Amino acid sequence: MPAVDKLLLEEALQDSPQTRSLLSVFEEDAGTLTDYTNQLLQAMQRVYGAQNEMCLATQQLSKQLLAYEKQNFALGKGDEEVISTLHYFSKVVDELNLLHTELAKQLADTMVLPIIQFREKDLTEVSTLKDLFGLASNEHDLSMAKYSRLPKKKENEKVKTEVGKEVAAARRKQHLSSLQYYCALNALQYRKQMAMMEPMIGFAHGQINFFKKGAEMFSKRMDSFLSSVADMVQSIQVELEAEAEKMRVSQQELLSVDESVYTPDSDVAAPQINRNLIQKAGYLNLRKGAVAGGLIQDLDNCSVMAVDCEDRRYCFQITTPNGKSGIILQAESRKENEEWICAINNISRQIYLTDNPEAVAIKLNQTALQAVTPITSFGKKQESSCPSQNLKNSEMENENDKIVPKATASLPEAEELIAPGTPIQFDIVLPATEFLDQNRGSRRTNPFGETEDESFPEAEDSLLQQMFIVRFLGSMAVKTDSTTEVIYEAMRQVLAARAIHNIFRMTESHLMVTSQSLRLIDPQTQVSRANFELTSVTQFAAHQENKRLVGFVIRVPESTGEESLSTYIFESNSEGEKICYAINLGKEIIEVQKDPEALAQLMLSIPLTNDGKYVLLNDQPDDDDGNPNEHRGAESEA
Repeated sequence: MPAVDKLLLEEALQDSPQTRSLLSVFEEDAGTLTDYTNQLLQAMQRVYGAQNEMCLATQQLSKQLLAYEKQNFALGKGDEEVISTLHYFSKVVDELNLLHTELAKQLADTMVLPIIQFREKDLTEVSTLKDLFGLASNEHDLSMAKYSRLPKKKENEKVKTEVGKEVAAARRKQHLSSLQYYCALNALQYRKQMAMMEPMIGFAHGQINFFKKGAEMFSKRMDSFLSSVADMVQSIQVELEAEAEKMRVSQQELLSVDESVYTPDSDVAAPQINRNLIQKAGYLNLRKGAVAGGLIQDLDNCSVMAVDCEDRRYCFQITTPNGKSGIILQAESRKENEEWICAINNISRQIYLTDNPEAVAIKLNQTALQAVTPITSFGKKQESSCPSQNLKNSEMENENDKIVPKATASLPEAEELIAPGTPIQFDIVLPATEFLDQNRGSRRTNPFGETEDESFPEAEDSLLQQMFIVRFLGSMAVKTDSTTEVIYEAMRQVLAARAIHNIFRMTESHLMVTSQSLRLIDPQTQVSRANFELTSVTQFAAHQENKRLVGFVIRVPESTGEESLSTYIFESNSEGEKICYAINLGKEIIEVQKDPEALAQLMLSIPLTNDGKYVLLNDQPDDDDGNPNEHRGAESEA
């Protein structure tokens, strides 16, 4: 028999992603085997119960035996002899279609019972051990989560000891359950071969013993074949017993290790660190909020360093070559932390491309040691950045962030609105903190987030003040502002580009609508990120189906004397119609400001509070009747 792939018991304690990946292959194989076994059992039961339909039942059984070859088993080694044997049995079953009677007791004892025992005993055991392994893994994850949250400073040694013991107990329990589960999965690879053939041997013997014609037919052609199949099954049984004994001995050896292997960070005083790694696999904690969804990080030419987090231990940060803020990861122990840093540093220098990567890594050990010196912040700005750069120059530096979406369907209507290949800007301006950093050289910064002059001087004189919470999705140049369809097309292209390029991060701002302008304000520092004159807004609309999407078109004069059109798309916490209502009201105020009577008539149409303020629709939830709450929110002086 060819060698059968098996799970290595030595890797059960390591529980690496590679081991989990290999385990999933065995689990997929067991699931496929369960499905096939159920189908095969149904076919055998039909033969057993269909005395008057023997011909049809044996035909189905023959087809089902041939279907074993078509099963998509994840582990297929060693099945060649099983397939060829089942093919031969399929031919025998076809010949048995001529016989129309059956000895029910013999078929029940020699054909149906073995496959039922295989399903109820072996497959059920694997399923039960899988559940126990999953429970042990979840318990281990919970204990590790509790351990990772231990504070770094002023630790309670008693709590730390108790949590460490809890992690060790959970890890030992997971180790024991994984060993049992791995052994059962390995044994299943042998048992599935026997389980497929033993019932058919019983079926054949039952036919030989019961039918005279069958005896005459089988006695000459089947004796030697059945004998060889029985010998093959017996040899597999011997291999299984030998393998079971080896796995039992391995279990005893692996379980007799020192208890310190279950304790995380047991060698914190003097860990044995391998600084020459060019590949490493394992689990890391990802700091939440930094990345949404899955993470794929290019490590070439990146920088990695340990960081001092206030609430976590053993953290390090990976920063991209362009200096953008990187991701922060947490290792389980000091040893893991430093090995991850060394391995990533070696990879970033592309040592793996050299003729002797390990020798090159040894030479760079001293450089790698410098990467584990803690710093007091999560990231550094590039030294080449000039503090006096203004916002416009910063936006030009971010041109690399512009992504050209894939070509859309060639619809004439879309081409008339937006030129194909128009780049999409996913970041409207720099974050407010970088904006302040770049202007520290020329103006004073108030630590409370206020500027030297008044933040919004026009707000006090504005008849309209309305604040909305929005998230910027993207902006792009357009060819026309004569219809709201240009906004809907821009929404479609922006959302499609975000989905294609897996861009999930959005910048949240406060959108203030006044009778003079639209202003985007940083919610933390109250610094203005962008300002659009209301007179330059030529179109605005909310999405017809997703009511939280809203966009508007801005017409801006260029230095050449021409004008450019750009569409800005946002997602709001409330209905986009409320923002459109506020913009429309602001434009109406601009139109009637020169006519006092018309202005008074417009203001009379807006409800007043008892203290003489105008109440406008705000970014608030609906009332009990399902209607927008018009008695809360931003108010403007009458």
